[in-house]
Amino acid sequence: MLYVVLPIYWQEAGLTSLWQVGILLSINRFVRLPLNPLIGWLYHSMPLRTGLIAAVLLGALTTVGYGMFQGFAAWLVLRAVWGIAWSLLRMGGYLTVIAYSDHTNRGHRMGRYNGISRIGSLFGMLLGGVLAPIVGLQTVSVAFGALALAGLPAILIPMPKSGYAAPASRSKTGSPAPEAGAEPVWYKSRAVRKAVATGLILAVLQSVLTATLSLVIDTNYPGTHTLLGIVLGGTALAGVLQAIRWTSEPLLASWFGRLSDGPRGRLPLFAAALAASAAGFALMPWPLPIALWLAAVLLVMIAGTAVSTLMDALASDAARSASVVAVMTAYSVATDLGSAIGPALSYALAGWAGGLTPAYLGCAVVFAVIAAWHMPRRSRAAADVAGSA
Repeated sequence: MLYVVLPIYWQEAGLTSLWQVGILLSINRFVRLPLNPLIGWLYHSMPLRTGLIAAVLLGALTTVGYGMFQGFAAWLVLRAVWGIAWSLLRMGGYLTVIAYSDHTNRGHRMGRYNGISRIGSLFGMLLGGVLAPIVGLQTVSVAFGALALAGLPAILIPMPKSGYAAPASRSKTGSPAPEAGAEPVWYKSRAVRKAVATGLILAVLQSVLTATLSLVIDTNYPGTHTLLGIVLGGTALAGVLQAIRWTSEPLLASWFGRLSDGPRGRLPLFAAALAASAAGFALMPWPLPIALWLAAVLLVMIAGTAVSTLMDALASDAARSASVVAVMTAYSVATDLGSAIGPALSYALAGWAGGLTPAYLGCAVVFAVIAAWHMPRRSRAAADVAGSA
């Protein structure tokens, strides 16, 4: 919600300058970087349900706080606490999926988890953008905070004890334990190092699109554009394209995940999605006919959904052969770091090279290299990342 509302209604929050908006929208991500290891340690010592309840309560309190407190200092604290809540929620979500799945359905369940999360982001932005001009930022924040508490009953529902991997693979704290034969020192596993490194690089690459899409449109297609009979400016067109991705992602993520659970495994589909991303990124910076350019963007977005879902599933597969909490903590830190680096790196490169074309072409090359790195050999085409390393 805040990513849509705060840049416009920042004065209602008691802010005095737009630079404060930028800091508030990014501080939660930077807070997560050093805190993720601590969150992982906490999940070693407490049940998953406890961490998820704490995440919902903290998230609800901070969101209500947006409507009750004003000023940069107060909001800085609230956004930092929200970063803690999100770390608890994200890590708890990963661990829940891993604990209650196995190699036959982990991709599907991870895709469903990512899709449901994206639905929440979409509705938050849409409802926040519609309601804030009508009732104000404070009222919307309090309402959203109260709505967040609706997640508590779902957490308290007893989790099923059949059809999942969890009952045989959980520690006494309720967190998932390594599978039989797990590597005792997780960071010595080549599969784990490969998953974490790939997650970091892909987070950098994918954040470039989110951060620069509107600039690419404004550079190559200035003025207004007609989409389905509606006249849109560059920023609006970028918003529509992102909305299309978020609307379709719940279905696509689940479908890609289920597909990767099949007999051929995840790697062939993962490599194909990376290759499609490389092709789309190579086309996007050029002033192509608008229809062809839109097709390239949609290709990148669909492939991006597949890449994100399969990367999470591959990291989960690797974690099951090592220390689950430690591996997913390292993976979360890597992806958060990549998401923080990507926008700054892309704009720095654009300023140095005089445009975004080198950045996009560089991303295309890296996507292609990663695809080749993860290309399954003939003898193990059905293996996932744990078996490919």
